[in-house]
Amino acid sequence: MLASSSSTAISLHPLANYNASATPSLNPSSLSFSSSYSYLSPLSFRLHSSKTHLRITPKKGLRVSCSTNEPLKVMISGAPASGKGTQCELIVQKFGLVHISTGDLLRAEVSSGTEIGNKAKEFMNSGRLVPDEIVTAMVTVRLSRQDAKEKGWLLDGYPRSFAQAQSLEELNIRPDIYIVLDVPDEILIDRCVGRRLDPVTGKIYHLKNFPPESEEIKARLVTRADDTEEKVKSRLEIYKQNAAAISSTYSSITNKIDGNRPKEIIFKDIDSLLSQLLKDKTAKSMKPVLQTENCLDQASSNEEKWRGIPTRLNNIPHSREIRNYFYDDVLQATQRAVNDGRTRLKVEINIPELNPEMDVYRIGTLMELVRVIALSFADDGKRVKVCVQGSMGEGALAGMPLQLAGTRKILEFMDWGNYGAMGTFIKIGSIGAKEVDEEDDMFILVAPQNAVGNCIIDDLRAMTDAAGKRPVILINPRLKDLPGSSGIMQTMGRDKRLEYAASFESCYFFRLLYYAGTQYPIMGAIRMTYPYDYELYKRVDEPSGKEKYVSLSTFKERPTIDEINDAFLGKPRNKDKKASGIWGFLSGVF
Repeated sequence: MLASSSSTAISLHPLANYNASATPSLNPSSLSFSSSYSYLSPLSFRLHSSKTHLRITPKKGLRVSCSTNEPLKVMISGAPASGKGTQCELIVQKFGLVHISTGDLLRAEVSSGTEIGNKAKEFMNSGRLVPDEIVTAMVTVRLSRQDAKEKGWLLDGYPRSFAQAQSLEELNIRPDIYIVLDVPDEILIDRCVGRRLDPVTGKIYHLKNFPPESEEIKARLVTRADDTEEKVKSRLEIYKQNAAAISSTYSSITNKIDGNRPKEIIFKDIDSLLSQLLKDKTAKSMKPVLQTENCLDQASSNEEKWRGIPTRLNNIPHSREIRNYFYDDVLQATQRAVNDGRTRLKVEINIPELNPEMDVYRIGTLMELVRVIALSFADDGKRVKVCVQGSMGEGALAGMPLQLAGTRKILEFMDWGNYGAMGTFIKIGSIGAKEVDEEDDMFILVAPQNAVGNCIIDDLRAMTDAAGKRPVILINPRLKDLPGSSGIMQTMGRDKRLEYAASFESCYFFRLLYYAGTQYPIMGAIRMTYPYDYELYKRVDEPSGKEKYVSLSTFKERPTIDEINDAFLGKPRNKDKKASGIWGFLSGVF
């Protein structure tokens, strides 16, 4: 981390009001938590001027790769009259996938007069089957479009041959699941033979299952040319041959569904399969990796895998990539907690770029985090109220924390996207019972905190009582007492206030560890994402001048100071001893 002769000195933080005499004489081998930055000095250190972590390239240095939720990729197969079309409609409605049918593609390409469409038209006009390479080209072009990449896709009726399946495999196009609707032949034949077409309206009826509304309509119904028993049996045989040809390619991901049931029951099974698959994909995407020039295109070894801690966190401002990493990390943990029914949550993340106590201008980064969380839940149809506390106290005692001054205006003028979320699904409010409206689905509270001589707890409690079972999420709360000169806040109702503050469950926790009394160098970090354990990491300098974080231990509960100290010293756990030195001094802070 420290540079050679070609380095350039840069200031870490433009902080003032540092009193050296106020710093206690402490053991330099001890660590401290970044619980407060307001008394730190303007430290300096030296970095290679040409290789800071902000200069990220795809070939050199370290790169944070933030995984995003990969969309579903589904193939569905079913014989004629199996109900496949109905299930495709239900799947698209529920999961928002792009429905890709080869029949629709052929008709669209031909009518549009595209190069592929014109080639297909030549074969169709001459009564020949469209070759595999043309159909595959149409499918792959459609799959490559942005909507299919972002929303996921539902491939209907393709592939139909082993050659088509292999073509997709060679192009690395493979579904997550292959759904087969299984219906007995006699049922399929009855469904087809009993179908009738109304030539006036184009509506399809079934003499037994879906009869016409009147005798007048019944009198004009006709049998479609393909719905004779002979032709239906022929189509069924062709379908079985095609299904058998591709079965080996997708055997490991095939799921057969009993299609001889009401459509609602069939979809319930499909819905369960796809929902679990989506949940598994989401969980898998929550493991970001750290990429180096040697592993951008290949998996790294277990020792080199990204451990969830970006490097060079003392270099500020952080790059957009690192900020996005933390936004995504917090968001996914919060979503998991809310989806599990947790209603009183708090996010505690204390990196330099997200700590407005160090510099009030950094409140903007905190606002970005709030925006990411709010927009994500709004995208799911939730009505989110983002709340910032107003002025507390009266007369000469009125005021609010400096870090929150102007925050509401910042939120109101922020870019909330082009889809009208602000004012509809997202609204700005204050902290208090009167801010809770019946239409609100959840509440995000921005850095609620006590001011000198004033307490936000009463307003906060009133708001959570009014919210009932709706989620209330505190982002970087600071609910410890800040007594006035009389010390009244310290003595009146303190136990009740602490009990209420402790009722919020951490869904995300991240804190850096430093040498005692300093903010440099970083010695390690603690991280927890709901519902997983607390992870303790040690930062290690590498001979190359880079750094990495090594996992030391995990804890079911937030580790105590002694447990952290013992882990860094390599001591066994559960040693019964009292906190001492800097750890005893900081135990109340932590």
